[in-house]
Amino acid sequence: MKTKPTLTLDDVNRIAAAAEAEATSNRWAVSIAVVDDCGHLLWLQRLDGAAPISAQIAPGKARRAALGRRESRLYEEMINQGRVSFLSAPGLEALLEVRRRVKAGGA
Repeated sequence: MKTKPTLTLDDVNRIAAAAEAEATSNRWAVSIAVVDDCGHLLWLQRLDGAAPISAQIAPGKARRAALGRRESRLYEEMINQGRVSFLSAPGLEALLEVRRRVKAGGA
């Protein structure tokens, strides 16, 4: 039987504390989500000043990163570079900011 490492509550607390320290030092008003390797939410914290919607977006981004084994921003980059098939990937709703390409002289 194979075994795999898992996050303990102590691990989650240390990860969350480090994320909060980083956000605070950079004056980022964000929500912090920690998930396990299957995308299950283990920790959610909305820092003072963070938009309420960030408490929904953060777990979604964390889940997508865990399940896809890549940063969630990479999906946005792939889509913006023309790989629009990734728009159908489950769980990407509300996580992407797809940019329109604007031709010079046009809107």
